[in-house]
Amino acid sequence: MKNHRYITVERIIKNGVVGFGRNVWLAIAAIAMMGITLTILLFAIISNATFNHTIDDLTSHIDVVEYLKDSVTPAQRDKQIGQLKQLPNVKSVQYTSKEQALKSYEADNVNNPTLLAAISETDNPLPASIEIKPVDPNKLQDIQNFLTKPVQQNLQSDPTSYSGDRKAAIDNITSATHFFQQAGIVGIIVFIIISMLIIFNTIRMAIFNRRDELIIMRLLGATPAYIRGPFIVETMLYGAVAASISLIIVWGLFKVASSTLQASSLGLLDIGYSSDYFNKHLVSILTLQILVGILIGAASSAIATRRYLKTRQ
Repeated sequence: MKNHRYITVERIIKNGVVGFGRNVWLAIAAIAMMGITLTILLFAIISNATFNHTIDDLTSHIDVVEYLKDSVTPAQRDKQIGQLKQLPNVKSVQYTSKEQALKSYEADNVNNPTLLAAISETDNPLPASIEIKPVDPNKLQDIQNFLTKPVQQNLQSDPTSYSGDRKAAIDNITSATHFFQQAGIVGIIVFIIISMLIIFNTIRMAIFNRRDELIIMRLLGATPAYIRGPFIVETMLYGAVAASISLIIVWGLFKVASSTLQASSLGLLDIGYSSDYFNKHLVSILTLQILVGILIGAASSAIATRRYLKTRQ
């Protein structure tokens, strides 16, 4: 014989599924609104991931270069490199000798005979250098503070690369990237709130359409949990279906966009990483979308029915 609680849960689920199929137009409207919201949310997540990838690629080229005097001895050089590696914000340190700097210069200007001829007329004027990659580009000043100490400046032939106009440009880039990262997170939160408000109002419409039925259930002694349960199940189904539809829409848009860009040979819109990210994380995205859709639907429904039941007590 079935347990009473099991029977109650079974009836709640059954009534929720029946309600999902019975209120077709309301279901279509709710799924459409949730689908649009979840599609926007999915685009926001993918765009945020793509933007973070772009930021990482951009900031990976940000560094501080210290130019050494020719008089610096190997012992002084090694000591300097060791001290730099001990700094908290230093990711890596790479030394370039005068000979390596000259070879790199010649390779970079192989098609410019004027510059090659000019540098060949004198002894190698290029200094040895130490390239310092930071862990966090937003904290380059920590490295610069170390390099501007009098003891360190005695080793330098020129000011470090993190100075003047280049310093201003790097600071602007790091400030902008930090702002946009925060804006992406805020945007995702806003879309989740909008989705919950949409479902909340949709459930209120469903409750209004079935208010006579709910009144009868209350008169017959149905508990608030039993009345609320089918609505929650119903909106969870809305969320699952809407999440699946939004995933199909985004997949189709990526396919069309990829084909269009390939056919037109346009390089202005780079969606390669976005498409790769979507394909590589397809299972995770599908699972996340369904879970988010179910959670949003269930939370919105629970709040809406609770408010209704409180006003009817």
